[in-house]
Amino acid sequence: MTFRASVLTLYPDMFPGPLGASLAGKALEQGVWSLDATNIRDFATDKHRSVDDTPAGGGAGMVLRPDVLAAAVDQVADGRPMLALTPRGAPMTQKRVRELAAGEGVIMLCGRFEGFDERIFEARALEAVSVGDYVLSGGELGAMAILDACVRLLPGVMGAPSSGEEESFETGLLEYPHYTRPVEWEGRTIPEVLRSGDHAKIAAWRHERAVEDTRLRRPDLIERHGGASQAPPSGARRRDKEEKKK
Repeated sequence: MTFRASVLTLYPDMFPGPLGASLAGKALEQGVWSLDATNIRDFATDKHRSVDDTPAGGGAGMVLRPDVLAAAVDQVADGRPMLALTPRGAPMTQKRVRELAAGEGVIMLCGRFEGFDERIFEARALEAVSVGDYVLSGGELGAMAILDACVRLLPGVMGAPSSGEEESFETGLLEYPHYTRPVEWEGRTIPEVLRSGDHAKIAAWRHERAVEDTRLRRPDLIERHGGASQAPPSGARRRDKEEKKK
């Protein structure tokens, strides 16, 4: 089954952009997923191809019109989840990304100007999402980020199925720190435990560092998950058992 992504935007030429390179680009070429970008302006009804108008009640900027947006959405709606990129949306999470990646695909509506006329959310089954507590010029970069997060989870894209099991946010914690050669660099050495060959100790160290770094950098994650688990990630425990069987 091919994961199908449809993007509704005022700037279709921005796509695939970064999604055409690296893992996502290779998967796109191989047909693991597909991408189509539709210009919202194609659904304007006046000779000027207007897609926005002044805010009701006054104020700066322009607002995307619900009639034009609805026409664009209806053109591609087919039962796939429909996401609207807006700073007013709920933060995108790894859990939601996994849910999307497990489905048939996603439709993404990219905001511009002051945003969407609120009635589009009332009239269509749009899920308002955000990629962070900051404001971008439009939803296109946010859509790319979410699509990249989804595509890398599709079967075969990352290679080994376990590649993404211990990454940040998968267990409610940030990922543990990584090291590689050279063993010593500018007077700094790789922690001895990582060179010990003791997989149980390595798993425990990684978990401890994940908890420590999460408490330091993202205490909100610790609070959200009711405190950090004392057990190492399941993937680490499984690999340790596999090593002992060899």
